[in-house]
Amino acid sequence: MRETKTACCYCGVGCGVIVESDGERITGVRGDPQHPANFGRLCSKGSTLHLTANPVLQQQVRALHPELRTARGAPRAPAAWGETLDFIARRFVSTIREHGPDSVGFYISGQLLTEDYYVFNKLAKGLIGTNNIDTNSRLCMSSAVAGYKQTLGADAPPVCYEDIDHADLIFIAGSNMAYAHPVLYRRVEEARRRNPSLRMIVADPRRTDTARDADLFLPILPGTDVALFNGMLHVCLWEGLVDTAYIDAHTEGFAELKRTVRDYTPAYVAELCGIGEDDLIRAARWFGQAKAALSFYCQGLNQSSSGTAKNAALINLHLATRQIGKPGAGPFSLTGQPNAMGGREVGGLSNLLSAHRDMADSQHRAEVARLWGVESVPATPGKTAIEMFEAVRRGEIRILWIVCTNPAQSLPAQRMVREALEKAELVIVQEAYRTTATVAYADVVLPATTWGEKEGTVTNSERRITRVNAVLPGPGQARHDWEIAVDFARRLETMLERTGTLFPYTTTEQIWNEHRESTRGRDLDITGLSYRILEQQGPQQWPFPEGAAQGRKRLYEDGVYPTASGRARFVDTAYQPVAEPVDARYPLRLTTGRLRDQWHGMSRTGTVAQLFSHAPEPSVAMARVDMERRLIADGDLVHVTSRRGSQILPAFAGDDMRAGQAFIAMHWGEEYLSGRNGGFGVNALTLPALCPASKQPELKHAAVKILKAELPWRFVVFGWSPPEQALALQAGLRPLMRRFSYASCTLFGREKNGVLFRAADDYPADAALLDEIKARFGIMGAQVLRYDDRKRGHARHILVADGRLAAVALSGDISAERWLKEYLEAGQPVAALGRLLLMPSAAAPQGIKPRGRIVCNCFNVAESEIGNAAAELSRQGIGTAAALLAALQQRLKCGTSCGSCVPELRKVLASEPLPGLG
Repeated sequence: MRETKTACCYCGVGCGVIVESDGERITGVRGDPQHPANFGRLCSKGSTLHLTANPVLQQQVRALHPELRTARGAPRAPAAWGETLDFIARRFVSTIREHGPDSVGFYISGQLLTEDYYVFNKLAKGLIGTNNIDTNSRLCMSSAVAGYKQTLGADAPPVCYEDIDHADLIFIAGSNMAYAHPVLYRRVEEARRRNPSLRMIVADPRRTDTARDADLFLPILPGTDVALFNGMLHVCLWEGLVDTAYIDAHTEGFAELKRTVRDYTPAYVAELCGIGEDDLIRAARWFGQAKAALSFYCQGLNQSSSGTAKNAALINLHLATRQIGKPGAGPFSLTGQPNAMGGREVGGLSNLLSAHRDMADSQHRAEVARLWGVESVPATPGKTAIEMFEAVRRGEIRILWIVCTNPAQSLPAQRMVREALEKAELVIVQEAYRTTATVAYADVVLPATTWGEKEGTVTNSERRITRVNAVLPGPGQARHDWEIAVDFARRLETMLERTGTLFPYTTTEQIWNEHRESTRGRDLDITGLSYRILEQQGPQQWPFPEGAAQGRKRLYEDGVYPTASGRARFVDTAYQPVAEPVDARYPLRLTTGRLRDQWHGMSRTGTVAQLFSHAPEPSVAMARVDMERRLIADGDLVHVTSRRGSQILPAFAGDDMRAGQAFIAMHWGEEYLSGRNGGFGVNALTLPALCPASKQPELKHAAVKILKAELPWRFVVFGWSPPEQALALQAGLRPLMRRFSYASCTLFGREKNGVLFRAADDYPADAALLDEIKARFGIMGAQVLRYDDRKRGHARHILVADGRLAAVALSGDISAERWLKEYLEAGQPVAALGRLLLMPSAAAPQGIKPRGRIVCNCFNVAESEIGNAAAELSRQGIGTAAALLAALQQRLKCGTSCGSCVPELRKVLASEPLPGLG
């Protein structure tokens, strides 16, 4: 056995992990106690990383060899690396010669390592001569980039994680931090325990688990953040809570902003935001009076047609009250992806160049050209993410190279995106997972390595660079992303008859050293760092210039900003209504967000069955009053329809939902949710409107209508699958999902792997189709117990193996699903049930009590078990919430491992009556 230190590949917290391996497979992971981002903690996703690297699972989902389609309409076939890259290079050369360098485009990813990012940036802008290279970070971080640059002068979060320990006010806006950045949220919880006077304000349209923990919750209406921040600044001005000396000495533009915010009176803002006037005033006073106020924000601010204004308005509030440049204070943008920050550092966006240089600046372009040894880099602005796909659809971009991302799931306006992918003359997908929706559109598939196989660096949300080390070689013929780009670039250079090479790299360190040199004298100067320092002294923050002993924890402590004047700039932010208001036809406001145990498009987390325990299937959450008004019961299927598309989902009442709003998790694409009439998941509904400054799309808000779906016929089949077949079974069922009006397919289980397929229609499906699906679950032959009521269209077919349930298929009447599935998962013998297995009644046999939803994934603890234990502990006289939680954790262990479920445990304990008492 050996241990390797590396970094987690999920969110931007940047946790260090120690990976255990035996030389052939990864056998376990644990948090690195020496890593300053997490000090040994991992969330529910990070703690299961080793399960995603299981070779048995990977054989079913990994891209293992290049695939090539040489003619339109022909199937892809396996090909050698040399043949494949030569084919791509020839197509690039002919296309560029005929249509110019802007006829090609690259769409890359915040999941790439910094070295990968650097090479692709240089390939596009330095060799090919196009700025048509953008990243999926455009979907999550570009408004934060623009907001920092407009106000502070540089794309640099000015704070660090340590500031949590120094703050006496934490303001969380547009972030369900408990779900999206759980390890960092653990640090907030600890700080509040140590410092009872530390207050927390949360502004969010939903009463999330984060919001439930707040001392003050501001349930603002979607998209009204600018009004809220301007209203808070208005109160601070009125009550003398701004720092005029700091404003005069270190900022500019305040007079214009002051004229704007004088109109944002508490009464006006409270009505606009849908909150109490007293709560608004209280929030402003807490912020303005705090010795140190720290704000955290994420996609609720960024993913908006006014995302940059939202960022700038919050930073305005910090500048005006001098809540910046000191311990515990500052505006902290939480990064969504593990290396979105590293991508920004090397100029991975279409409007940037290496080391935070601006594409529009001729001096910056000249500096990069000299560094790279090219005559020039192009000045014409490149296409941003949405613009790029629109250009592909119009035929302006003819070749599209997609790297480590899944736009057929993640981009808004999915119909447009898929039309673009179909229109493109050549689609290249460089990907570790062959099961993503985008791979279906690929003419060329390039198999890439992924977490546990790559080495290089990443930068987290607090500007901290971590070395990523490989544990094992990649499977099959998979190659590193930078290696693929370098090999292609050299072939392209040869075909273009270029002397020498711009890509002499044979190691990631060579690439990183060139990137390091590009930062000399810049705001992110890392010339004092090296791979050796990162390996010997651990992760380091930038800036870390040559001669420095360590990186800088926080920025702007001297009040000097990287602007032309050296002063921070106030931005005159005025509230603009959301891009798509509700109306009589589309009366509900749909918002999107994250699940606790899933990540992005689920190409990785979706391979781990136990990560579906907390949220087993796609659904839409609504306020109970909105469901009653539409005669919708929990579990009913509904049509969720926007002006761009429609998706059928089951609806459930959420106690976090406000009337007039609905919520769907961002993760569900057609890999898990589909139907006859398309749908393509949640992003069939979302809005492609762009923020004018950042070009980030409005993924957060859309106007929708929700109507009950009249689909009386139901079908569900679930069962265990051998480990070497479960993921292949789930992927293989996707084409069949499109033959129903509604279908979903997910995983379940822990020690075993189960697959759950669900469908609905307005008439019974073809018997041959149902037989095909059941056969894939092994429900055939003499071991199958059958109940059929052909007159009513009901059927119950049960596969028994070794005296236990192995698979179940229900059609028509599926009301027994819940107890049968729990019986299957429990692995109890079925002999005692006898005919009850086939009785049409939905009632569970006596003695079978459903466990309900899993709250603690680490220890497989269900909500009913938490409620029962809490009720018993309460009867023993444990009265306070803190003591009850501690006793519960000691008894059931829930919340004692990763801690991701602790906010929900508090929610369960706060419910009246306690679950289990009734």
